[in-house]
Amino acid sequence: MMQQDPIVDRFIRYVKIDTESDPNNPEFPSTQKQWTLAKMLAEELKEIGMQEVDLDKNCYIMASLPSNLDYKVPVIGFVAHIDTSPDFSGKNVNPQIHPNYDGSDIVLNKALNIVLSPSYFESLERYVGQTIITTDGTTLLGADDKAGVTEIVSAMEYLIKHPEIKHGKIRICFTPDEEVGKGAHLFDVDKFGADWAYTMDGSEIGELEYENFNAASASVSIAGKIVHPGYAKGKMINSISIAHEFMAMLPANEVPEQTTGYEGFFHLHHLEGSVEKTTLEYIIRDHDFDLFEKRKYLIQRIATDLNNKYGNNLIEVTIKDQYFNMKEKITPVMHIVDIAEAVIKEKGITPMIKAIRGGTDGSQLSFKGLPCPNIFAGGHNFHGRYEYIPVESMLKATEVIVGIAEKVALEFRGK
Repeated sequence: MMQQDPIVDRFIRYVKIDTESDPNNPEFPSTQKQWTLAKMLAEELKEIGMQEVDLDKNCYIMASLPSNLDYKVPVIGFVAHIDTSPDFSGKNVNPQIHPNYDGSDIVLNKALNIVLSPSYFESLERYVGQTIITTDGTTLLGADDKAGVTEIVSAMEYLIKHPEIKHGKIRICFTPDEEVGKGAHLFDVDKFGADWAYTMDGSEIGELEYENFNAASASVSIAGKIVHPGYAKGKMINSISIAHEFMAMLPANEVPEQTTGYEGFFHLHHLEGSVEKTTLEYIIRDHDFDLFEKRKYLIQRIATDLNNKYGNNLIEVTIKDQYFNMKEKITPVMHIVDIAEAVIKEKGITPMIKAIRGGTDGSQLSFKGLPCPNIFAGGHNFHGRYEYIPVESMLKATEVIVGIAEKVALEFRGK
């Protein structure tokens, strides 16, 4: 049986290291501080007995657990990312442990009156009686995805200490810069050498995902012309006003705060403007590829219509695809999802198979030739001060990794 204290200690050790990535830095990795955790993990993997431990020049850590079978089975992999989101500070993370949670409000920071309440975050009610790890209200926690890293390392250590559990060769990889969309960009699939893998990067216990958004970014640049406002008639072009008109031409209800499930959206996440120039930064998301393409077309059409209206090429749009729905690549090999689902059930967990309203390294890896569904890591409220994780969920995720390794060995015997 998995022990709670070593997993908690490992997790807290990892989250205290600041690994926030930077979306504005084209270098790889985007922040040098990610190397601190990467180097520590490489040494730790060697210490627990992993083989072929390699930390490459791009901050990817790969390692192997050799097979202990006398027959051949597929090589499977497990992947997690070491960086944390730039959406909220990952510096000076101060985890708070709340044993035997009683279902009441959790005061994260009394001085700042920051409270994690089940009246707002209803998911807390599922974990009464469990041990909850939270932030102190001033940073994110980093369970996304240091919980996944913790679970993979802990599962490998458990298998090494329990050679009676039979398994084939297992490959693991920890990636940088997932939170800024680059986690799989320099991932060497051939070097990894797995037949398939699982990202341990989902949220609440039970999640199993093999669908995700198709994703693109859209940068809208609007040029204006400034003259003295007292003499502006027929001369001034206010780019802020045109930006407002552009925004109003998009569907008002197709935004993140009004969509769920398979519904796509346009998300304006940054606006910077003056009379002479305004820039709008959008992300475009949809699970359905045809609808995704229509969303991109709509952005371009609005720009064309406004350019025609004002008689100048004032608006320039740059759209870049980011990742695609991995369902296309997973469906032909659905047995890899079936194996994970069966193990989750065997561990007494109700599987929650659903589409990711976001992306994961697994989506890009699947299109690079490594089919890679996503399994829960156990956390909630990622990317903010209200992030938390039940310790029992981390324990179960670790057991699922061990269980998948064992099931692959059993199911492929004699094949």
